[in-house]
Amino acid sequence: MVKNDTGRPTLFRNRDFRQLFLADTLSQVGAEIAPIALPLVAVIALGATPLEAGLLTMFETLAFLLVGLPAGAWVDRLPRRGVLIAADLGRAVVLATVPLAWWAGVLTIHQLFVVALLVGTGTVFFDTAYLSYLPSLVERDQLVEANARLQAVQSVAQVAGPGAGGLLIQVLTAPFALVSTVIGNLWSALLLSRVRSREQTPQRPEKPHLGREIAEGMRFIFRYPMLRCTALCTSTFNLFLSMGVPMLMLLLARDLGLPAGTVGLILACGGVGGVLGTLLVNRLTSVLGQGPVLWISAATAGLAGLLLPLAQRDWRLVLVGLGQVVAGLGMIVYNVSLISFRQAITPQRLMGRVNATWRFLVWGTMPLGGLLGGVLGNAIGPRATLWIATLGTALSFLWIYFSPMRSMRELPSTQEENGKSVTTTGAA
Repeated sequence: MVKNDTGRPTLFRNRDFRQLFLADTLSQVGAEIAPIALPLVAVIALGATPLEAGLLTMFETLAFLLVGLPAGAWVDRLPRRGVLIAADLGRAVVLATVPLAWWAGVLTIHQLFVVALLVGTGTVFFDTAYLSYLPSLVERDQLVEANARLQAVQSVAQVAGPGAGGLLIQVLTAPFALVSTVIGNLWSALLLSRVRSREQTPQRPEKPHLGREIAEGMRFIFRYPMLRCTALCTSTFNLFLSMGVPMLMLLLARDLGLPAGTVGLILACGGVGGVLGTLLVNRLTSVLGQGPVLWISAATAGLAGLLLPLAQRDWRLVLVGLGQVVAGLGMIVYNVSLISFRQAITPQRLMGRVNATWRFLVWGTMPLGGLLGGVLGNAIGPRATLWIATLGTALSFLWIYFSPMRSMRELPSTQEENGKSVTTTGAA
């Protein structure tokens, strides 16, 4: 058996992690088609306005505001593997209604809004359970490596998904391209059902109180200044990112008249950068330190986005692709570093609530961003709105830059010993 330098089996010798990895690989490719297929269904098939495109983005992320906080408390009461499987199956059923309605000739923008909201709700529960489940499958000092491997899956999916999605949309039309996403979710559920190890049954409080359980997770985040400033950085970035994404789609597909396959390839460039990020994150962390790598990667991702509004139907599309590559690299390095830090510092009993509260705080700005992007897009046009959005993401790193994390080579971590949280200093 292949072992690492600690004497433990390597990650891919861990059968349960391997099942999670394979499930994630195949489902993520399908899942990456939905973010391009749903907007293109709205823009191309249904003739959506900038406001409707912005509203679709709002509904895709609205669940993080509506159920984001209670989802964490519920996940901490339930077997997390079961939550993952149920979320996969639910999303598959909901997405299947789009090609069926299109085939029947009854698809409307309002159905897309409902589908986006329900799929987003499944994603809230899946992501909360997924981030909480991983630490039960691997050792804590393997979290950076495990998160890097799983982020690599997402990055490869971001390369293959949009490109394949664009081609599928051209061949099958956007509604029927979603069938691949349905298959991906079903496959993910099947593989997750084959995970052998059973996590420890969550300890239910003697007198469950949803409000107190939610408050405990929120207090944990706001108690730590480093979690607060990274939450502010991420939520600011996501606010402006969600303003810009639907406007970029409109600019490329409607205003410039690019075919769906070309749009997919441009979006896939972000995944290329993400793959590079997963390969470099460990080395960058060792060279720069855990704190500096966070603000540098956030700044890199934000500044690269300033190339996107330059898009024209000529050589400047190369600049857009380059911006996507560099932004994807920066975002993946940031995500792997931040998720690993948060998982390491969080006691296992609070993992679901902290992850859900985190998603509520940092993804909860995205519905607002989608709505603002739609309103601005109607008023001043997609390109001008995209300039505002990219300027906002470019400045979001300042929350971390003006904090003590800026120069900290090692960030604190928390481990549980005999039911108590003990703070130490070491690698996340």
